[in-house]
Amino acid sequence: MILAIDIGNTNIVLGCVDDNKTYFIERLSTIKTKMELEYAIDIKMVLDIHGIKPEKLEGAIISSVVPQITYVVKEAAEKILKKETLVIGPGVKNGLNILMDNPAQLGSDLVANAVAGIAEYKAPMMIFDLGTATTVSVIDEKKNYIGGMIYPGVNISLNALTENASQLQGIGLEAPKRIVGKNTIECMKSGVLYSSAAAIDGIIDRIEEAIGQPMTAIATGGLSKKIVPYCKREVILDDDLLLKGLAIIYKKNRKDLFPCKNNKFIANSKTLVPNYRIVRGVTAANGRSVFHCLQLRPAFLHALKPRKKYV
Repeated sequence: MILAIDIGNTNIVLGCVDDNKTYFIERLSTIKTKMELEYAIDIKMVLDIHGIKPEKLEGAIISSVVPQITYVVKEAAEKILKKETLVIGPGVKNGLNILMDNPAQLGSDLVANAVAGIAEYKAPMMIFDLGTATTVSVIDEKKNYIGGMIYPGVNISLNALTENASQLQGIGLEAPKRIVGKNTIECMKSGVLYSSAAAIDGIIDRIEEAIGQPMTAIATGGLSKKIVPYCKREVILDDDLLLKGLAIIYKKNRKDLFPCKNNKFIANSKTLVPNYRIVRGVTAANGRSVFHCLQLRPAFLHALKPRKKYV
């Protein structure tokens, strides 16, 4: 079992997952001014609420679209778990073939969604992630990530409506009693929910037309439960899709995370340029791991043989 954390613009989603199930999903507010200790307390409290002891967790993995706090949360998770935390980024194996102009720009949350979608559902598919922004990930029949869409999320649309129309007040997203509202609040609720659902229906139709075949539609994200019931097209609701994707990516990188103990050569030579090695040491001050990429001189390389002694 691992701790999976997704840092979004509005919320931080965290949960404990393994190969068989998701044990819980909780959401915290994303606050850029919080310190490492404050996030560590939040993580510890969530684990305590669900009766999970940190020492029972194998490790943690983070996806983030908020780089300002990515490593603050990473340090917080390591403070509680006392184990290395993997952050999705360049060099992390995910098994996804990304056919984009710049694959490195694809958000780590979209990568995790796509990895889980490919593992669990039939391709071709499109994945709607309803968060601060609504994103659409399109995966073809060969399981390639071929592109997507981004448009304003439900809350962005609602906030823009209330901020720019002086006579309209803020509302919640409770289900409207009827599609044709009888007062201002009912009209706003109906407009926001049904327009969001209609957008999903329309996008499915247009992408299927562009691809030329029927596609599996999946919805995830914090607001998916509120919108999907109003869709006319069949949309699979999978609230923990992203966390399952993080668990799959963690599993793919598990051997690279903890291959040996202090001050050992830990990288497989097949993954590195010849004559280079990655060395892990532990700082005396706080016990944290420090990684170094070293170029070895011929005399030192000769001294390393046979290699088994150093693996």
